Amino acid sequence: MAKDLTVSAVDRQNILNNPFAVAEIQKSIGMKGIEFNGRIVVLKEQVAFFFEVSPRTIDNYLSNNENELRQNGYEILRGKVLKEFKLALSDGYVHETDFVNILKTPQLGILDFRAFLNLAMLITESERARSLRQAILDIVIDTINSRTGGGTTYINQRDEDFLFSYFKEEDYRKQFTDCLRDCVDMGNFKYPMYTDKVYVIIFKENAREYRKILQLHGKEKVRDTFYSEILDLIASYECGFA
Repeated sequence: MAKDLTVSAVDRQNILNNPFAVAEIQKSIGMKGIEFNGRIVVLKEQVAFFFEVSPRTIDNYLSNNENELRQNGYEILRGKVLKEFKLALSDGYVHETDFVNILKTPQLGILDFRAFLNLAMLITESERARSLRQAILDIVIDTINSRTGGGTTYINQRDEDFLFSYFKEEDYRKQFTDCLRDCVDMGNFKYPMYTDKVYVIIFKENAREYRKILQLHGKEKVRDTFYSEILDLIASYECGFA
């Protein structure tokens, strides 16, 4: 069964932590917003209009998921920063009534693009949000395909669970290599050596031999050819080693 982004915080975060995917999604959506402190942000009212829900609905999601959304670019402005934002804001950005209310408010929530995507992965009342979630998954899979070269060698990447296992294994791989960097007193040879230990345990072949079997060349990665179950298995071993 396909992953449900509305119920899985881990799957949402895996997507939001991938800068290549987020950049491609942003280009595809072409979201307009307010430029402030070097980033494009949107207001609650703009988000509600986009998803065709009420501002109260957005308020509920912001309140119920505040920690997650703050982690991904949701911010409440107060004091000096709020004054700077009000100076940067023109009534062309929002409805006239909302603009007047914003000028009077003592605090104001803003969302950057990652927080906007985060909300899209949470909102269940909006057909637009549902459509955007599907577009997000499609764009991320296409991004992975373009980075790995596509083709039949990478047919695994149409597996509905591949995307999430791919990101999870990336996280564990980084933990694994960071521990080797910090705790193993060897040169760079330690990275392929310990990677081979994982492959020999699982495949009875080291990584170099497995590359030959798959006829991979250059910068092609063995891990990009695996199905989700194998990625999960490798991630478990790398986490255990770390």
